[in-house]
Amino acid sequence: NDGRNTKLQPRRNPNEDAEALSCPEYQEGFDGSCYEFVGLQRSFLSAQGWCERGAGHLAFILNDETQQFLQKHLDPEKDWWLGLAPAAPNLTLDSAATEGSLAWLEGSDVSYSNWLNTPDAQAACGYILRHSGFQWEAAGNCSQELNFICQYGMYSSIACDGQNATLQCGSGQVVEIDDSFYGRKTIHYCRSKLTASPTSSQEECSWIDVMDSVKAHCHSLQACQAPVDLSSFGEPCPLLGSYLSVEYTCKHGYCDDCASINVNDHVKLRLSCVTTCPDVVWYIEDPKPLAVRLEQQLEFICNNVSSDTKHHIMCFPQKKVSDFLLTGISNVQSALLNNKMLDGDPAIIDSGQISVYVNRVSPKKMQMQDVNVQKNSSSRFSFPALPAHIVSPEEPVDVRKNPYSWKEENITGTVGSISLTRVNGTVISVENLPNEIEIFLPRLDVGQENSTVLDLANFSTLIINVPSPDVTLVLKMEPSENISFMLFLGCKDYPNDDNYVAKTQMPLENEKYTWVLSPKDRTGEVGEHYLVMKPIVEPGIKSMNATVTVISIAAQCKYWNETESSWSENGCRVGPLTTTLVTHCLCNHLTFFGSSFFVMPNLVDVSRTAELFATFTNNPVVVCFVGSIFAAYLLVIIWARRKDIQDSAKVKITVLEDNDPLAEYHYMLNISTGHRRGASTSSQVTITLLGTEGESEPHHLTDTEKPVFERGGVDMFLLTTHFSLGDLQSIRLWHDNSGAHPAWYVNKVMVQDLESGQKWHFLCNSWLAVDVGECALDKVFPVATEMDLKRFSNLFFMKTAKDFRDGHIWFSVISRPPCSTFTRVQRVSCCFSLLLCTMLTSIMFWGIPTDPSEQTMDLGHIEFTWQQVVIGVQSSIIMFPINLLIVSIFRNSRPREKGAKTDTCKQGKTGRVSPSQTSSPQKTLKDITPDTVIKDIKRIAQSLSKAMKSPLPHLELRPGQPADINTLLSLVEDIIRQQNHDVQKKSNNSRYLYKQLRHVEKGLGLLGLSRFPNPDSYNRAMQQVQGMKGLLEYHLHSSNLEGAQLDRSPSPEESVNEESTKKCCQGGLPWWFVFVGWILVIATSGVSGYFTMMYGLTYGKDRSISWLISMMVSFFESLFITQPLKVLGFAAFFALVLKKVDQEEYGEPQIDESLRNTDDPDTVRAARRDSTCSFYQPPPPTDIEKIRNRMIKEQKVFALIREILAYMGFMWMLLLVAYGQRDPNAYFLTQHIRQSFSRGISDSMSIQDMINWANATLLSNVFGEHQGFITDGNSRLVGNARLRQVRVQPNSCHVAPSMQQSERDCHAPYSWELEDMGSYGPGWSRSEGHNTSLNLQSPWTYQSQHQLRAFPIWGSVKLYRGGGFVVDLGPDLHNSSRSVQYLYDNTWFDVYTQAVFVEFTVYNANVNLFCIVTLMLETTAIGAFQFRSELQSVRLYQSTGGLHIFVMASEAIYFLFIIYYMFVQGKMMKQQRWAYFKSKLNLLELAIIILSWSALSVFIKRTLLGQRDIEYYQNNKDQYASFHETAKADAVLGYLIAFLVLLATVKLWHLLRLNPKLHMITATLQRAWTDISGFLVVMTIMFLAYSIASNLMYGWKLYSYRTLLNAAQTMVSLQLGIFNYEEVLNYNPVLGAFLIGSCIVFMTFVVLNLFISVILVAFSQEQIHHKPSEEDEIVDLMLMKVFSLFGLKCKKQTD
Repeated sequence: NDGRNTKLQPRRNPNEDAEALSCPEYQEGFDGSCYEFVGLQRSFLSAQGWCERGAGHLAFILNDETQQFLQKHLDPEKDWWLGLAPAAPNLTLDSAATEGSLAWLEGSDVSYSNWLNTPDAQAACGYILRHSGFQWEAAGNCSQELNFICQYGMYSSIACDGQNATLQCGSGQVVEIDDSFYGRKTIHYCRSKLTASPTSSQEECSWIDVMDSVKAHCHSLQACQAPVDLSSFGEPCPLLGSYLSVEYTCKHGYCDDCASINVNDHVKLRLSCVTTCPDVVWYIEDPKPLAVRLEQQLEFICNNVSSDTKHHIMCFPQKKVSDFLLTGISNVQSALLNNKMLDGDPAIIDSGQISVYVNRVSPKKMQMQDVNVQKNSSSRFSFPALPAHIVSPEEPVDVRKNPYSWKEENITGTVGSISLTRVNGTVISVENLPNEIEIFLPRLDVGQENSTVLDLANFSTLIINVPSPDVTLVLKMEPSENISFMLFLGCKDYPNDDNYVAKTQMPLENEKYTWVLSPKDRTGEVGEHYLVMKPIVEPGIKSMNATVTVISIAAQCKYWNETESSWSENGCRVGPLTTTLVTHCLCNHLTFFGSSFFVMPNLVDVSRTAELFATFTNNPVVVCFVGSIFAAYLLVIIWARRKDIQDSAKVKITVLEDNDPLAEYHYMLNISTGHRRGASTSSQVTITLLGTEGESEPHHLTDTEKPVFERGGVDMFLLTTHFSLGDLQSIRLWHDNSGAHPAWYVNKVMVQDLESGQKWHFLCNSWLAVDVGECALDKVFPVATEMDLKRFSNLFFMKTAKDFRDGHIWFSVISRPPCSTFTRVQRVSCCFSLLLCTMLTSIMFWGIPTDPSEQTMDLGHIEFTWQQVVIGVQSSIIMFPINLLIVSIFRNSRPREKGAKTDTCKQGKTGRVSPSQTSSPQKTLKDITPDTVIKDIKRIAQSLSKAMKSPLPHLELRPGQPADINTLLSLVEDIIRQQNHDVQKKSNNSRYLYKQLRHVEKGLGLLGLSRFPNPDSYNRAMQQVQGMKGLLEYHLHSSNLEGAQLDRSPSPEESVNEESTKKCCQGGLPWWFVFVGWILVIATSGVSGYFTMMYGLTYGKDRSISWLISMMVSFFESLFITQPLKVLGFAAFFALVLKKVDQEEYGEPQIDESLRNTDDPDTVRAARRDSTCSFYQPPPPTDIEKIRNRMIKEQKVFALIREILAYMGFMWMLLLVAYGQRDPNAYFLTQHIRQSFSRGISDSMSIQDMINWANATLLSNVFGEHQGFITDGNSRLVGNARLRQVRVQPNSCHVAPSMQQSERDCHAPYSWELEDMGSYGPGWSRSEGHNTSLNLQSPWTYQSQHQLRAFPIWGSVKLYRGGGFVVDLGPDLHNSSRSVQYLYDNTWFDVYTQAVFVEFTVYNANVNLFCIVTLMLETTAIGAFQFRSELQSVRLYQSTGGLHIFVMASEAIYFLFIIYYMFVQGKMMKQQRWAYFKSKLNLLELAIIILSWSALSVFIKRTLLGQRDIEYYQNNKDQYASFHETAKADAVLGYLIAFLVLLATVKLWHLLRLNPKLHMITATLQRAWTDISGFLVVMTIMFLAYSIASNLMYGWKLYSYRTLLNAAQTMVSLQLGIFNYEEVLNYNPVLGAFLIGSCIVFMTFVVLNLFISVILVAFSQEQIHHKPSEEDEIVDLMLMKVFSLFGLKCKKQTD
C-alpha cells in the first residue's frame, strides 16, 4: 500500500447535480471525479497499479476545463504521468482508436490535446512536462519515475485479479448496480508489464457478465466489497489476467418525511458499525441461518464509515409504525447475537440517531462493566448483582441496548432502553430489585450553568425557583474549604430552626456536598424556595471567611409504562450524581427511561453589575437602546403634558350666551364632529330642538374661549328653555357657510334633559355643505330609535372608534378623549412600562437552547414547539398582571376634589357662566327699564300660551298697539286661572313660572315708583304679580312638590350632605391611588430597564443585536397588525353578538350647580338675545343655490388652472422625450454618407456604369484610408458590407406571335410572384455544386430573407423582398475588387437583374450614432438603372452624461402624466359610459394614451433588438451584421412620437376655447359645416376629374404626370401657383392652354371663392347671434383669482 490507507470517497447520485461531490481530505473533486496528486516518484506501470489499488486509474484530460482545473493544483516544477498509452484494438469492439497513436487507457481517442510536440510512432506513454506551461509530452521510456495524478471516477470501481471491488455511497444512500463484468476489455488495466502491441494470445481474451452475482452482495447496501466467485466459470483472460469492473449509482435509502410512512411499505434503516462488523446472520426460531436480507422487509447495511443524517428515525406519530420499527431493531439485535462469543467485545451499530449495543456476557461479568456506546449523547447503564431468581449464575445473558432521541410530553433528555434476554431470545423480566440499576441520561439542550457563590461571613440565603411539584431538586455545593454547615429550605418564606420545609447537615455520609430533595422531601411545593446556609463553628469563633458555590438543578427520572402508555416515575428516583450535563437515575426495573428539564430563564448575576457595566464600550447596544428609550420617554412626557393642558381647556360645558334669562329648564347638548378629512367648520352653527310639547328658540352654538366643532372633537353646550319640550322628536341644524372652511361633517348629537335625566340620540352622519354630500346647509335629524342604535354599522364604528381612541393603550396616546380622567402622561408612562417589561421577558428567554428532538406542532403553515408555547405563557404570566394593574389604577382613580377657592378659579373645568349673565348693581339699574319689564312679561305670556297650547287673544297683543303692563299681567293671570283644571301640566310648569314671576317682581322693585310713568299702574302691577305668586304657591303646596323650598335656596348643610351622598354612590378608586400607579410605573420601568441592560451586557454584542432586531420586528408587528385586528375583531363581536349600546362613553363631566341654581334673590339677569343676527334664520334656498353656483364655478376655475398647468407640464415632458430620441447630427451624418456614395451617379445607368461606380466610388468609400473605417475615417464599418440582387425568372412574359422569331426571350417587370429563387452555378448555369477558385458558391444560390435576417424594402419602383443572391464584400479593398470583377466576368449582373442593393452599417463614435445604409440600383425591365439611397440613423448606446439622466427622468414623468390621464379618462368612461365615445376630445385623449403605450412598447422592442444585433456582431465580426429590424423599429418609434406631438398640439385647440375670439371661430366652423361639407364634395370631384384627364394625356410623356397620384399633386400645386406651364404648353399648346385655363376658371375663381364666401357668411351670422358660453364667466373668475394672487386689480370688460 506504500504506507497509504485507501479509502474510497462517498459517491453522489447523478440525478442530483446540485449536490456537491464529497472527496477525502487528500483529494480534490471536479466534474464528478476525485483527483489525487501523488508526490511519490513511480514508473508509469507502478503509478497505474498504485491508482488501481484505490479503484481508480491515471488521470484522463478530456476537455479544456479539466486541464484548467488540474493546472491550479499541479506543481509546475515537476513532471506528472497521465493515463496515455499506445492505442490498441479494443478486445471486445470492432473499432477503436487509430493504431500507432497514443490513446487514453480505456481505449478512447484523444479528442482534446495540449501537446508541446506531436508524438511520434515510438511514443509509449505521456506526461505533463515541467516548465512548459503544463503542456503534454510523449515519452518512449516509460520506466522513468515521475509524479502522477490518480482519478477516481464516480459510480465505477475496478478491482484487479484477486481483489474485491469496493462500492460505497454517501450518507443516507444505497448502492444500485447498473452493470458489471469480469474479464478484460482493454489491455491497459491491471497489467504487470508494458505491452507495445497486441499479440495473438491477447485476442483470446473475453469477459463475463457478473451483474447478478454483484447485485446479490451489494444491491441496496450503503457500502460493500464485491468478490468474484470463479468456481462457476473459468478464467476469461488467462495470459493477461482479468479484472472486475462495476458500474453503479447511489440512491437515497432513508425516508425524507417519516410522518407519511405506511406500515405496509418498505422501511430502510441506515446503520454503521463502530467496532468490527460481524457477518449478519438472521436468527429465527427455525435454527437455519438466513442471508443478510432480513424479514419484516427491513434492510440493514454495515460498513466502517459513520456519518450523520438530517432526519430523526423515531419521528413517527403512529404507534403501530413505532412498534414495527422497535421490532425491527430487536430482530437486528437477534441477528448480531447469533454465534456471539461469551464475554467478548460488544457489537455496536450507530447511525447518529439510533445506536444498537449487543453483547453476550456471564452474570458475574455483567456487574463489572458499563453498558455504553461511548458516545456523548448516549445513555449509560450499570447493573448491580442480580438475584438468582432473575438470572441464573451459570446461564449466559444477552444484553441489548438501543438508545435514541425520542420526545414525548416534556421529556427533554436522551431516551434509553436496555433489555436482558436468554440465548434463545426470550426476555428476562427485571423488576423489584433489592439494589438499584444506575442509569446516566445525557441532557441534550445544555444551557448556561445556574451557579451562585454564597459568602458564609453572614447568614447567606439563596432563592431557588421550583417550576413543578414533580421535579427533584438537586443542590450541589462546592465549599472553598472542608467545613460543616446546616442547610434549611423554606417555601415562600425564610426558614429558621423551627419553621422549615427540609433541613440537613453538610457534608453527608455518601454524597458529601450534594443534597437531593425529592418531591416528597419538599412536600411538593412550587415557586420560590429559600435556601439558608448556617455554618457550624466551634465555640468562640465569631466569623468565617469561607465561600460556597451552589448549583441548583431541577430534574426528573421517568420510564415508559407499557400498560398505561404514559411516562411514570414509580420505582425511579433522581440520583446524587446528577449534573447540568447528565441526569443520574436509580431504578429497580428495566424499560424505556427518560429525563426531563423544565424551561428555566437565563439567569443574570446581580453581584456582577459593576463588572458587566465595565464592558459597556465593547457592547453598548442594549444599554444605549434602553437609554434612548428613557430619553424619548422624557421628551414625549413633555409633549403629553402640554396636550393634557390643552385637553383640560376643551373639557367644559359652554353655557350658551343667547339663553333667555327667564328660561330655567336645562338641556345638555353633546355634539360630535366626524373624523373625515375637512370635517371641522368655521361657520356659525345654529340648532333648534323640536319636542312633543313645543320647540325651542334657535340657539347659536359658539364659545368665545375655545374653538368648537374641530375634527373628531366633542363639544358640550347648556341650552335653556322656559318650559319642558316634552319628548324630543327631532333637531334642526344649519350654518351660514362662512369662514375659510365652511363645510361641516356632523357625526352624532346627544341631548340630555337635566331635569329628568332622559337622553335622546341623533345619528346624523351627514355633511352640512354646499359642495359635498347632499349639498344642503339646513337639515332636520329625527331621534334615533332603539333599533337604529343597535344597528351593526353604528355599534361597530362606535366601538371601533372608542377602542382606538381610549382602549388601545398606544393609539390613545395621540387620540385620547379629552373627557377621560386617564391622562396622556399616564398613558405614555403605561406604554413605557409595558415596552420595558416586554423587552425584559423577551431577553430573559432569548436564545434558550431548543431540544433538537422536540416534537414540532404543525398548524397549517404555522409551526411551533411546546417549549415556545411554554415560554410565551410564562412571559405573559410575568408581564400581563402588573401592567393591567397599572392601567386599571390610572383609569379608575377618581380625580382629586378641589377646594372652594380652586373651584372659583377653575370654573372652566366643569362649566362657565357667561360674563353677560351676572351684572353689577349699577349696570343693572341702567339696563332695567319699564320696556324691558313689559317685554319680559310679554315673553312669559307667549311661552305660557305655547306650553298650554292656548292661543293668545289677538286684541291684546296687536303689533302696532302699545302694550299696557297691567293688561299683560291680567292676561297672564287669566291663562293661569283658565288652565287650573289641567293639574299635571300645571304642576310641571308652575315651578318655572313661579321663578319667572319672582324675576319680574325683582325688576319692578329695582325700577321703583320714581322711574315708572304711572304710580297707580305700578302699585297695581306689584299686587297682580304677588297675587299670581300666591296662587302658584297654593297649587304647589297642594301637589306636595317643592313645598317650602320654593322661596329659598338649599342651605349649606343640605348641599354638603347631598354632595357626600353623591360621592358615596360614585364608583372608582380614591384619588390617592394615582400615587400607587406612579410608584408601580417607576418600579417596573427601573427594574425592567436595569435587568434588560444586564442581560444585554451578559449576552455580548452580536447576540444583543440579533435580539434587538427580533424584538423590534415583533413589537411593530404587534402594534400595527395584531392589536388593530384584535380591536376590529372585538368590535365586530360586540356589534354582532352582544348588541349593547354604550350610553356613557367616557363618563360625563360634572355640571356645576351654579349653572342650574340661579336663584340668588339679589341678582337680576338683564342680558337679551339679539334676534336680528342673520345666523338665527336658516339660509333661504335661493341663497344656497347662489352659494352652490359660486362654489361650482370656483371649483371649475381651480380645475381649469390644474388642467392648464398639467397640460403645460405634459407638453414640456413630451417635447423633451421627442427631442431626446432625436439627434440633430443625424442629418449631417446621413447627408455626408449619401454624398460620399453618390459621386459618379447618373439618372440612367447601364450595368457597365454600375460596375465603374462600384470600383470608383463604392469600394473606395466602404474601405477608406483607415482600416475598418469608411470614407474619411470618422465612421467605423460594423461587420462587412453586402451586395444583394433580386432577379426575375426568364420567359416570365408572353411574346406576341408575330415577334417570337426576332424576340425569343422576354421577362416581365419585378413582382414577388415572378422573382427568381433558384440555385445556379457560375454564369447562371444549371451545373450546381461546381467549386470555383474563389469559393464563391453563395452568389449563385438564392437565400431567403429569413436566412439573411432582412426585411422587404420599398424602392422607387416596387416593394422588393428581403431575400436574394448575396455576396459579402471584404475584408479589404483588394479582395472586394477581385470579388466584383469575378461577378462581372461571370455575368452576375445581366438582363434579369431587377435591383441591386449595397447594404452596410457604420458607427460614428463622435456623435454616438449607428447609420444603417442601403444603396439601391433598380430598373423597370427596360435596362436602365436608377439610383436611390435609404439611410436610417439609430442611437443604440445611450449616452451617460447629465442630459441622458434628465431625458430618462422626463420619460418617467411623462408616463406618470399618462397614468394620471388614464385615471381621469377611466372615471369619465365609468360616468358617461357609451356617451363618452361621442366626444371628439375624449377620442383625442384616448388616442394619445394608446399611442404613448404603443411608443413605450416599440421603444422596449427597439432596445431588445439593438442588443440582439450588437451581440450578433460581437460574435460574427467578419460577417454582415443586419440592423434592419432595429432600424424599422426606430423609424416606427419616430413616427409614433411625431403623431403624439401632433395630437398633443391639436389638444391645445381645446384649451384655446377659453379665448372668446377663438371660441367664435370654432362656433363659425360648426355653423357653416353643412355648407362646407357640400363644397368639399364638389371640390374633390373637380380635382379628381382634372387629375385623371391630365394623367391620361401627359402621363406617358411628362414626369409630373407619370402616375395618378403625381397628377393630383400637380393639380393642387396649380391652385397654389406652383406650376410649370412651359412643359405642358410646349407639348401641346392647344390642349394645354384649354386644360390650364378651364382648371383655373372653375376651381380657383368659382369653387374656391364660393367656399370662402360660405365661411364669411357664417362668421357674420355668428357675430350677430353669438351667445357667450359659461366658460367665459369661469375665465373671468380665473383671471380675477390670478390677479388677486399677485395683488393686481382686474377691470371687467363690458361690451
